[in-house]
Formats: sequence, C-alpha cells, structure tokens
Amino acid sequence: MNNMNQMMKQVKKMQEQMMKAQEELASKTVEGTSGGGVVTVTVSGHKQVQSISIKPEAVDPDDVEMLQDLVLTAVNDALAKADELANNDMGKFTNGMKIPGLF
Repeated sequence: MNNMNQMMKQVKKMQEQMMKAQEELASKTVEGTSGGGVVTVTVSGHKQVQSISIKPEAVDPDDVEMLQDLVLTAVNDALAKADELANNDMGKFTNGMKIPGLF
C-alpha cells in the first residue's frame, strides 16, 4: 500500500510538472522564415501565430503568388518548429511516447 501511495505522489508531481511545462510553452516563441528571410513568421509554443514580417523586397505586385508561397512556407516552417519545441519540452515527461491530446 505504501508503494501505491508513493507512486500516486510521483504521478501527481509529474502532472504538475507537465502542466507547468505546457504553461511555459505559451510564453515561448519560434520563428519560421522563407525567401532567405524576407518573410518571417513568429509562432507561440501553442501554435498561435504572433506576427508576420514581410520585407519590402518580397512584395511584387506582378507576382502575388510568390508572396503567398513565401508566407505559406514561413508559416509551415514556424509550425514545424513549434511542434519540435513542444516535443522537446514535453518529451522529457513522456520519454518520447506520442500521447494523443497531450501536445
């Protein structure tokens, strides 16, 4: 019975640590870029786009599709980095297991 109590305490402590790590993810950001840095997208650890920066040289009124592609690529780059950040931060609690809905 004593082992069960100890295990429950450890589980509770791990849950508290995981909640804290998830809260910290909200304050962390990553950047995705494209076009050699002409488009930069900043995303939080919770995958919320914080900002999009477009340098003037990326804007060509005759080639709007290029700008759309640059923005799309930068957003996808930032989201991939946010996934990596979450996996790194939360992975220490799951030992690399993918737990659906956790992050």
